[in-house]
Amino acid sequence: MEGLTKAGVVPANKTPSQPKPPKHAANMSPSSRRFTSLPAQVADALRQGIDQGAWKDWLPGERTLGEMYQVSRKTLRKALAQLQAEGLVKAEHGLGNRIMAPKSRKSRKAGTEQVVALLTPDPMEYMRPHTLLWINRLKSMLIENGSKLITLDGRKYFGKQPGGALAKLNAQQSIACWLLANSTESTQRWFHDHKVPCVIAGSCHPGIDLPHVDLDHYAMCRHAAGVLLAAGHTRVALLNERSGRAGDAESEAGFIAGVRDSRREAAVPLVLYHDHTAASLSRAITRLLDMPNPPTALLVSNSASYLTVISVLAQRGLRVPADMSVVSRDDEPFLSFLVPTPSRYTAGPYTFAKKILRPLMQILHGESVTTRSIRIIPDYHKGGSLRVL
Repeated sequence: MEGLTKAGVVPANKTPSQPKPPKHAANMSPSSRRFTSLPAQVADALRQGIDQGAWKDWLPGERTLGEMYQVSRKTLRKALAQLQAEGLVKAEHGLGNRIMAPKSRKSRKAGTEQVVALLTPDPMEYMRPHTLLWINRLKSMLIENGSKLITLDGRKYFGKQPGGALAKLNAQQSIACWLLANSTESTQRWFHDHKVPCVIAGSCHPGIDLPHVDLDHYAMCRHAAGVLLAAGHTRVALLNERSGRAGDAESEAGFIAGVRDSRREAAVPLVLYHDHTAASLSRAITRLLDMPNPPTALLVSNSASYLTVISVLAQRGLRVPADMSVVSRDDEPFLSFLVPTPSRYTAGPYTFAKKILRPLMQILHGESVTTRSIRIIPDYHKGGSLRVL
């Protein structure tokens, strides 16, 4: 049975959980459902949403609206036809439904709850546990400060030319500030050039001036190179994801600098790339091990990749750290359950969330962001995965 669900936040596209309609949809009473057709109910809910400023210049797409109100496209199109006939929206081929009616002033009145939108390329279920923890903590912090956090995802917003998709998304949503995670240079460039309020959960690419918070990947990997060399390893390698993210580029630069600055002539930095899949990682490790003089120590730039690395090594009959030392750049709660415990860099998700909250609140309060770049220096945790030669 089709019907309208209760209040929530309007997402822009498919998310891990089913989208929820805005609060105006909760006003539908059982009696109104008995005497009003379903298309009329949906049309009424859309009218209220437009009047309350739930969307900006465009309605979300038909698929999103259908999931939001749990109705078929046939029902939704009848409702949209009513709004089009009333002149509230205008269908534009290939673009969607443009909102023609002026928004109600009450949607902008003082004290209105401000919305921060976290935009990521992938749904929540594909995120690292550490990322989910700081997102959850940040959500609580924003609620305590009278704001709220919604999550939106889609790879089209992070491609080589995301401008069209981002412009439409920004026009659809009433967002006080955007928060970008795992963002590409092209996405950051669009927000920078269009002066859309935004904070980067990560590092900025060169030439982009946006408030950002990240771990200091350069310092981390430079230190890691020194740790490996101090343990007697001269053949060292970085397994780095081919991600296009600034943090991974900084990791490579820091690792190379750490080896070269050591002034150990025998030490040569080696960097191999992978696509963050088990198959791609397996091929990269196989290439390393098949070298005439393979590395004796690896720095892995992703905690999930650490699991793949030690699994492939085990298949080849190699022990950690007896036959190969492995250090993880990133930390996750599950790493503490591995034997031997990985040597890694740790920074709590609470700290990350707290650092991000500061520039977000400054933007929400209409203030200038005082510190544009915030770098967090993690602690080095000496585990049992690094052998001293």
